[in-house]
Amino acid sequence: MQLSVVIPTLNEAEHVARAIKSAQDCGAAEVIVVDGGSSDDTPSLAQRQGASLMHAARGRAAQQNVGASAARGDWLLFLHADNWLDRACGEQIHSAVVDCNLGIAAFRQRIEADGSVYRLIERGNAARVRWFRLPYGDQAILVRRDLFEQAGGFPNVQLLEDVLLIRKLRKVCRPILLPGPVHVDARRWKERGVLRQTLRNWSLLAAWRLGANPDALARFYTPHAPRDE
Repeated sequence: MQLSVVIPTLNEAEHVARAIKSAQDCGAAEVIVVDGGSSDDTPSLAQRQGASLMHAARGRAAQQNVGASAARGDWLLFLHADNWLDRACGEQIHSAVVDCNLGIAAFRQRIEADGSVYRLIERGNAARVRWFRLPYGDQAILVRRDLFEQAGGFPNVQLLEDVLLIRKLRKVCRPILLPGPVHVDARRWKERGVLRQTLRNWSLLAAWRLGANPDALARFYTPHAPRDE
């Protein structure tokens, strides 16, 4: 098994080194950072940490596809820049690949904030994978390379690229949930409020299910901006 970890970035100087190191600590054969035009020090920090640096048009789907096309591994793990893998994830990946017919997996989350509401979000997200076979990108999607290529990679949309890919992949392989955890930065919830952010996420999903275009919905999902802006 050879694992390639792909990290899409945009103004993630505060977090990118931690994400890269976590992948390295889990035994990744390579870590590929694909930058979407950062105005901060993200690219130089990524290289300093030992990652391969690539550039792509802004958009998580496009960036991840560029990274996947350059990856050498037979397994691909897509890690958000403000997430980081627990050291236990490496052994879990290896065991799952060796011991079962694994094709797609994701991890339980640990949102890095105190409070029962965050524990409820973690449990709800884990239940979504178990019951509906639908992991999201912030659960660190792990996929066998041949399945990813057969699916055509991430759809070229500005939002919900993870949902659209998994809906296609799960027709041929059931996603499993690994114990993890993948640690998740709580900034989005803290900046916008837990209830407000959760309702926004649900609203965007509902609108898409009713037929809204993901690219049109993307304008309602504000990207992270560097702290000095």
